[in-house]
Amino acid sequence: MNWETLQTLWFILIGVLFAGFLFLEGFDYGVGILLPFLGKNDNERRTIINSIGPVWDGNEVWLLTAGGAMFAAFPNWYATLFSGFYLALFLILIALILRGVAFEFRSKDDNPTWRKLWDWSIFIGSFLPALLWGVAFGNILHGVAIDAKMNYVGSFFDLLNPYALLGGVVTLTLFILHGALFLELKVDGVIRERAAQVARWLWLPVTAVIVLFVAFSASQTDLFAEQNLVLKMCALLFAVLALLWAGFNVYRKRYGLAFGGISLTILAVTVLIFGILFPRVMPSTLDPAYSLTIYNASSSEYTLSVMTVIALTLVPIVLLYQGWTYYIFRKRLTLASHLEY
Repeated sequence: MNWETLQTLWFILIGVLFAGFLFLEGFDYGVGILLPFLGKNDNERRTIINSIGPVWDGNEVWLLTAGGAMFAAFPNWYATLFSGFYLALFLILIALILRGVAFEFRSKDDNPTWRKLWDWSIFIGSFLPALLWGVAFGNILHGVAIDAKMNYVGSFFDLLNPYALLGGVVTLTLFILHGALFLELKVDGVIRERAAQVARWLWLPVTAVIVLFVAFSASQTDLFAEQNLVLKMCALLFAVLALLWAGFNVYRKRYGLAFGGISLTILAVTVLIFGILFPRVMPSTLDPAYSLTIYNASSSEYTLSVMTVIALTLVPIVLLYQGWTYYIFRKRLTLASHLEY
């Protein structure tokens, strides 16, 4: 493959990694956010945590892999993104560390105050990334102040614009709905009933926020620009149909199909985001010529060639392992499940 083909291929692969991350970690974050509210006592909260206990750390591997692929394939993109969005990404990192520690430390002491502290730590560690990833993607789509030297020259408060904040609300509410549907499928008893109730209540507000965001995107992004128009319209149509399908099945109480609909919505929205960007990776609001693209932000042809061989060898193994993990822990949990061992 020539250099241009490799650059396009790695842009697509990074998009696939982010799609996998948002899909898997989406319900993961949603469960963490719902934990203090759906779990009315320690036993119920322990059961909710167990629903994602075997998989939450594996889900985060998708983010680590996406970041590593970005660093290796498009180092200028990585450098500009992580320097410009430093504070936001630092908050995400702290939240993820807090969340991981909370999962491990919660059961080290039976003291109710101790456990309540870590339950709310799980909530915070899930809430912040669910919100801030939407803000980050909103800013990338909208464009940020990048100069001719590929440096971000804006301020932190420039990132808190209305469009980006609305993007944060979209990911936050969508992930909560995703988590509620996951719990309905994974946990039995009273938690299942509460999760189903949250899903029925939340679908319409989520749909309204997404519609508002798409309408806002028409003026704030290149959603309807000629570049990649067919791909973008197909992804947008698929996302709308998947969201409507999810709502139809939520109200018909067919929650497995509803979960599939929300999952497809997340995947279609990710395709839409990367379709709007291509071939850019970070548009500049100062001058379109300053925008980072897959061509001026990428590594050498040799580096991309070596990475392609490694990726094609190892990624299928990772997929098989993670699929096996979900298969092994597929059983629905009850309030007594963690007392059986």
